[in-house]
Amino acid sequence: MGRLRPLSYREFISIFQSFGFSVHDQRGSHIKLRRVAPNGEIQTLLVPAHAEIDKGTLVSIFRQACRYINPTDLRPRFYFVD
Repeated sequence: MGRLRPLSYREFISIFQSFGFSVHDQRGSHIKLRRVAPNGEIQTLLVPAHAEIDKGTLVSIFRQACRYINPTDLRPRFYFVD
């Protein structure tokens, strides 16, 4: 699949904004991103506000986001292309 890219929370926000998410709320060091799907479903993602996010957390956020976004669209933004 490739190596994970090192990402910051600002890069996460940028990635998910391109998929229609917007910053909904922030509590402490976590940012809540939200969008409303065409069927009316509210979709929420949580991102830690860290300068560089740990690899395990990156994988977890990727899996969480794959519930709402096609993995083939998301993978190039999370992984280096070999």
